[in-house]
Amino acid sequence: MKVLDLRCAHGHLFEGWFASEDDFLAQNGRGLIDCPLCADKVITRMPSAPRLNLGAVRPEQTPTPAAKPAEPDLQTMWLQAVQHVIANTEDVGRRFAEEARRIHYGEVEARGIRGQATPEERSALAEEGIEAVPLPMPAALKGPAH
Repeated sequence: MKVLDLRCAHGHLFEGWFASEDDFLAQNGRGLIDCPLCADKVITRMPSAPRLNLGAVRPEQTPTPAAKPAEPDLQTMWLQAVQHVIANTEDVGRRFAEEARRIHYGEVEARGIRGQATPEERSALAEEGIEAVPLPMPAALKGPAH
């Protein structure tokens, strides 16, 4: 199994796992690989160091504090936040503004919702004191949620 560092034409970095270099080239050539953030299919392989697992770590190879793993980058944190929102809210689609009002005015039980709202609908909700926060979703997950 080969783990390759990949980048889309928009500069988003991600990993891909392939059986071989030829497998990556074949999939990429057929347009089967896309960016998990923007769904772009123009993918290039980035230079990367090989990862080798040669067995147990010897004492002289014990990582030092300076060798700790890198902190997650902004892209990773954003994806984690989007995944959290998706996992913990109900998708009400185009009925977002209507459902937000029903919750706000106590017509239905309060719950976390997400969906689509036009700028005009968001403005009208704000005038009524109803908060709606636009959250850009990765294109691979289809459309914005609020």
